[in-house]
Amino acid sequence: MFSWGFYLSIIKIVLQKSTLAFLQKLKKNNNKAWMDANRNLFEAAKLDFRHFVQQLITEIGKFDRDIAELEAKQCIFRQNRDIRFSKDKSPYKTAMGAFMNKGGKKASTAGYYFHAEPGNCFLAGGLWMPEADQLSKVRQELDYNLTEWNKLINAAAFKKHFSNGFDQSCKLSRPPKGYDADNPALPFLLLKSFTVSMPLEDAELLNKNLIKQTRSAFKSLQPVISFLNQVND
Repeated sequence: MFSWGFYLSIIKIVLQKSTLAFLQKLKKNNNKAWMDANRNLFEAAKLDFRHFVQQLITEIGKFDRDIAELEAKQCIFRQNRDIRFSKDKSPYKTAMGAFMNKGGKKASTAGYYFHAEPGNCFLAGGLWMPEADQLSKVRQELDYNLTEWNKLINAAAFKKHFSNGFDQSCKLSRPPKGYDADNPALPFLLLKSFTVSMPLEDAELLNKNLIKQTRSAFKSLQPVISFLNQVND
């Protein structure tokens, strides 16, 4: 029986130049006719990215057991865009992305995200736009365990990789119901998402140390992921 684990154990995975080249061409030719004529390039890029994500899952699984049994197909997002309610009718995403989290990308759990897009590559992670009930539980956890949370986000390794802190683009303008304005956890209670990111240069995606670099960043993020996911236990 074919084993992804065995296959990936005997080769060193890096993203290929051809994968980034494909994404660059797709950005300039975002239409079905071009995609149909270049289906072979897409299939090669998709396979390359799948190999990389599977290796990344293996590495993350060494420090986060919730990820260890995932398969790449459970984590990689479709290339087709949902254009039903969008003014932008471009049919394809010009990036390849994967979200590695407990239960796979369709589950509402915190996890690790890898984004390959020429000129806009990055690592990220956390909990993105949870539903109201889950958001309420996270806020309660932050209120009760702020000391623990502060210890996690002020850890040297975490700050080294995610020095910009949590995304502030989507938050409340006033304290959520049930919390006072002088609550010491207020900067986090206002957030609707709990995500951090780290930019990557295109050249870093082609570097032999990419897996090692990504593993290091995600390992520093693991305690925060665990904290955010404990509300689901």
